[in-house]
Amino acid sequence: MKYRSTRDPEANLLNFEDTLFTGLAPDGGLYIPEYVPSLELEEILSWKSLSFSELAFKIFRLFIDQSEMNDNDLKSILKTSFDTFSHVDVTPLKKIKSNLLMLELFWGPTFAFKDVALQCCGNFFEYFLKKKNLNLKPGEKKFEINVVCATSGDTGGAAIYGLRGKENVKCFVLFPKGRISTVQEAQMTSVPDANVFNISIEGTFDTCQEIVKNLFSKKEFKREFNLAAVNSINWCRILSQTVYYFYSFLKIYDSEEKTKIQYSVPTGNFGDILAGFYAKILGLPIYKLLVATNCNNILHKFFETGVYERPSTCLSSFSPAMDILASSNFERLLWYVERGNLKTLSKRELNNEKNCSLKISELMESFKACGKFGIDSDKFELTKELFRSSTTDDKTTLKTIEKYFKEYDYLVDPHTAVGLNALENLNYESEDGVISVCLSTAHPGKFPEAVLKSTGLEFEKFAPKVLVNAMTLEKRCHNIQNGGKSDGLLNEVEEYIRIKNRC
Repeated sequence: MKYRSTRDPEANLLNFEDTLFTGLAPDGGLYIPEYVPSLELEEILSWKSLSFSELAFKIFRLFIDQSEMNDNDLKSILKTSFDTFSHVDVTPLKKIKSNLLMLELFWGPTFAFKDVALQCCGNFFEYFLKKKNLNLKPGEKKFEINVVCATSGDTGGAAIYGLRGKENVKCFVLFPKGRISTVQEAQMTSVPDANVFNISIEGTFDTCQEIVKNLFSKKEFKREFNLAAVNSINWCRILSQTVYYFYSFLKIYDSEEKTKIQYSVPTGNFGDILAGFYAKILGLPIYKLLVATNCNNILHKFFETGVYERPSTCLSSFSPAMDILASSNFERLLWYVERGNLKTLSKRELNNEKNCSLKISELMESFKACGKFGIDSDKFELTKELFRSSTTDDKTTLKTIEKYFKEYDYLVDPHTAVGLNALENLNYESEDGVISVCLSTAHPGKFPEAVLKSTGLEFEKFAPKVLVNAMTLEKRCHNIQNGGKSDGLLNEVEEYIRIKNRC
């Protein structure tokens, strides 16, 4: 299996290892598999009794050649990654009603869905780095990487806990000052490991994301410091997240009833729901994917109109992980839309790919220049085959938290509340024979402000002890303020990375 950029089909194809380390393609595109294997439902159903890590092995094996990693090593990495979770099912299902289940993705070390992917990323990084350094000659410098990521809250914590203490890795996390929850900030900045560096930035998440993208576009700097990415653009993250779609589906699906199953996915950067899309084109018979957005609803507007337009302002909300103006992973879906179908790509179709990639480059240039593009009506109709969307404001988010706590004795975080409200907006209970699964993306203990406002519950009463304790630990963070001017911020972040690599 090889990987290609969304923007240039004739560029060099990468293997899994190089895709893992490279992150963003040199042409600014994102890496996608050169083809997607097609699984028969019968084969998928034969995996029903597998554990989470065993199922993960079946899926990862499709995308990593034996020449890169043998079965035993791959199984070991996946088992090690998911052994860090405190629930035997890793991502268990919780029934709320007969036709509504919660897919709980918060049983990892940082209580957020991103642990599923970032525990894997950290262990894959370490594995390949050890291989690179195995046969060094005397005096040769060890190969080391600097992982740089932007976070709207949960990615940073999950990245830090996936990379802390790893050999030959430094981890730099940029977050927007005052725009993540106090618990998320405490969780990140209280980690004492010497290879972890937190940087607070004056601005929004998009400011942080733009800085990271610009660092990766500086070819000499990227090469000098061996920059690597763990943001949701990293293919390993998408691949990891497909596993819980398969795992949950196999727990629910009744082959005699031919159950219809749809997923409601709170999303900002489009990575989590993109994993559901890949699960679908791999062969998982998902009925619908619901794109659940908050007040920063660029994605909802696209799925309503076919126009992708950057809002002028990023609004601050109770669901900060979704306070994003431009969704990085959306380009991957757009590539398949422009290809003309949302089904499996079982072989390379070079002429079609070339035209598709030229169109993607044109659309993304338009978005960069004027913050807007639209797609043709026939391509827009394709998206309706699988996707529906909804948007939820802060007031409704709090009411949804309150409703599920009072009526079902089930406490959710504000992002999950957005997913639940999306189901209600789309009148999910009127669809006979459809089971709805809402992705519960984080433990409510990470968002005490929203829970307090909606239920009156004090933080210490419902949060895991490790989160409560994090609030009292010593914090380490480098603060950068520059009036929100991205060029100045970029220079300061670049210099900080240089300094920490000289230490």
